[in-house]
Amino acid sequence: MIDTLDRRVADGEERIRLDVTGSGLAVLTLCRPDRLNGWSWESTRQLGLLADRVRFDESIRAVLLRAEGRAFCAGIDVKEPGGDITGRSPAERAYQYYEGVRWAHERFAAFAGLPQPVIAAVQGYCLGFGFELALMADIRFAADDAVFALPETGIGVAVDAGGDLRIAREAGAGWAKLLALTGRRIDAATAERIGLLQQVVAVGELERTARETADEIASRAPLAVRAVKRDIDAFADAGLAQALDRTALAAALTLTSRDAREGYAAKAAKRPPSFEGM
Repeated sequence: MIDTLDRRVADGEERIRLDVTGSGLAVLTLCRPDRLNGWSWESTRQLGLLADRVRFDESIRAVLLRAEGRAFCAGIDVKEPGGDITGRSPAERAYQYYEGVRWAHERFAAFAGLPQPVIAAVQGYCLGFGFELALMADIRFAADDAVFALPETGIGVAVDAGGDLRIAREAGAGWAKLLALTGRRIDAATAERIGLLQQVVAVGELERTARETADEIASRAPLAVRAVKRDIDAFADAGLAQALDRTALAAALTLTSRDAREGYAAKAAKRPPSFEGM
């Protein structure tokens, strides 16, 4: 894994860019369009660093989460160095994965739990972790070309960042199970219809629409805005912490399984996987 104690970002290794406007808006941009903004351990580390910066900046009153290129985030970057976790035994490797996923959950909690509201602007592919990241935002807009999916079970692993739990919260357990168990892709119109999006707009209108809403929220009384967010989250996220711990354990067990090795190998070879449940 990466050095989680290093608070620097090496030149050329930026995954997320932070820009702060004079109107109190922080803009977080996924900035690896050549890799379809694929996610990694390093991306998670940088998200946590930037969340800490935003949290304690009193000039920031709202956050806009966006991405460069034709995809918001196409999921985990399987070519990213440090993607695997080793161990001297299967048990130790599973434990290391469990701790790694728990560490990632802490970074995501820092982002999702920001006192400032987060508005997401999603275009193109929003798959796997990209979908889970968008679901961490408070308000979500999408372009009409957006495509959403949780494909994890098709490669033999559990949904590891709580996306299925957040879908259950927003759209109901049935939709969470349908999407997470099948890996089925849905378009922006369907995502809006079931409550995962607040509005769908044309591709050319996405940035303006999301930014206008973020600016509108930033213009409101900050203490009141933060209190409203905390109150709603306290109600909506009841039980989420315990469920995420179970998610971390499920992720650790499935990521170290033979089925996961088979799933990734089959995906690389572009063939159907043969799962054995072990």
